[in-house]
Amino acid sequence: MPTIVVEVMPKAELLDPQGKAVAGVLGRLGKTRFTSVRLGKRFELTVDGPVAEAVLAAVR
Repeated sequence: MPTIVVEVMPKAELLDPQGKAVAGVLGRLGKTRFTSVRLGKRFELTVDGPVAEAVLAAVR
């Protein structure tokens, strides 16, 4: 069965408090090479049947 992966990220102009929290923890762990962190979500949609253009349009 095919799987469609959708990754959702917050807009750049929006604050990302979770990302700031992770960046703070990385800094305390000594991982100072990272300048910023942004968190998003990942969805995996399993399709029953072929992935036709109509299926992709519904996902969009």
